Amino acid sequence: MLLVRRAVQTAARRSLCRPFSASQTRLREKKGLVLGVFEKEGEEGALHLTEAAAGFDQSVSGKLSELLEISGPGIKKGKSRIFYGIHKDFPCVAVVGLGKTNEGVCKAENWDTSKENVRQAMSTGCRLLQDLEVNHVEVDGCGDAQSAAEGAVLGLFHYDQLKSKKKTKVTAQLHGGVDKDGWEKGVRYAEGQNLARLLMEAPANHITPTAFANTIEEKLAPHSERVTINRRSQAWIEEQQMGAFLSVSKGSEELPVFLEIHYNGSPDSKQPPLLLVGKGITFDSGGISLKPSPSMDAMRADMGGAATVCASIVTAAALKLPVNIIGLAPLCENMPSGKATKPGDVVTAKNGKTIQVDNTDAEGRLILADALCYGHTFNPRAIVNVATLTGAMDVALGSAATGVFTNSDWLWEKLQKASVVTGDRVWRMPLFQHYTKQVTDSQLADLNNIGKYSRSGGACTAAAFLREFVTAPHWAHLDIAGVMSNKDEIPYLRKGMSGRPTRTLVEFAAGMTHNG
Repeated sequence: MLLVRRAVQTAARRSLCRPFSASQTRLREKKGLVLGVFEKEGEEGALHLTEAAAGFDQSVSGKLSELLEISGPGIKKGKSRIFYGIHKDFPCVAVVGLGKTNEGVCKAENWDTSKENVRQAMSTGCRLLQDLEVNHVEVDGCGDAQSAAEGAVLGLFHYDQLKSKKKTKVTAQLHGGVDKDGWEKGVRYAEGQNLARLLMEAPANHITPTAFANTIEEKLAPHSERVTINRRSQAWIEEQQMGAFLSVSKGSEELPVFLEIHYNGSPDSKQPPLLLVGKGITFDSGGISLKPSPSMDAMRADMGGAATVCASIVTAAALKLPVNIIGLAPLCENMPSGKATKPGDVVTAKNGKTIQVDNTDAEGRLILADALCYGHTFNPRAIVNVATLTGAMDVALGSAATGVFTNSDWLWEKLQKASVVTGDRVWRMPLFQHYTKQVTDSQLADLNNIGKYSRSGGACTAAAFLREFVTAPHWAHLDIAGVMSNKDEIPYLRKGMSGRPTRTLVEFAAGMTHNG
């Protein structure tokens, strides 16, 4: 009996691992299924099927449980197995480990481990089937349909718009009818982040300031009854006396655009709007303070702040969130030329403050300064600006979390609460008065755009500079330089631009309804 059992196990493993052959081409026209399994507490290698997996197992007379038992040790978190031909409607079934059933919110990490496990598992399963060229996948809700949808849709995204050979386009839907609303919400959240990824990943010659604005207008067109878009020209920017913004854009042949979006999700509400401001440098060469050549290509994503802000408003509109939002995106390139701002030049911001520009590569804070000044005219309930602002933030936190500098405990609590739901960690950083002294000690002007005493604390110095243009009591600056791209830190995102923290911005906005 032992020899027979081993022979069955060997045959099962071979069938699980055999390569995709010509005889399996029918999979291209058929559906695949992704199911989850938990590890049983206190039982090494034992598995506990999710509700959907148990239902499927029953429909195939226990064949799934049998195959799981004979195909090897228990499936650990994130690990997977594929079974073929056990159900007539699903020629290909991927089963992925969800970890332990009792995992929840980890306060030390500021995220929900159970939700992350679901996202990772469903992403893994969907990618496995995508590699087999299955073009329609049903996904186990795993008791958290929103997270399952996020994992599936985020995991399937791949930027191949400019490649001749493209990955199989896969449509994903919820397996069974449990929590369809949660699934649809998760799809919207993930599609929003994928829009930000699409914008950030695209080459700078394809996403110019004008092309960026065109894309956002196109995405918001279906929601025109709730959305007003003001596309401001260079002449308008000059009329507004946004000298800091213009000092950055003047070195480029591409004209700047100041994109202003009004989403009226609660038009009858007397609550002031939420203001989101995103840095929109569509390519950052550093200007006259030229960046080193290695990795300069990644600076096509220096408009990540604008991308995440605009994508979050597109998502809010798609979800019809009952909240009013104003989005501002100053868009331009930072390029070296005979017209470019020179180190040591002094420019004047919209609020009249003069700025000595000692480093033209510290340009993001300049365009945000004028946008923040303008944003105050709307008397917003809260201001959140988002920017790939400093390499120092990448040094401080890496890809682990977005750094948040804020003058408001209330606003911080709202952002932190949203990030726990989405898994996009945020981490509060200090607003020390020490750094204010660095930016206000300028030889020629009111402010200097870089710290004068030391390079240390660069992210804090940048936040201190922005604070000089804020009078609102609830303001937060999100430095997303460290989370701009993904290598393998987030398992359900492929290598490339991450689109973080779009889902956190949407969840935050959802919590800022007129009763929130």
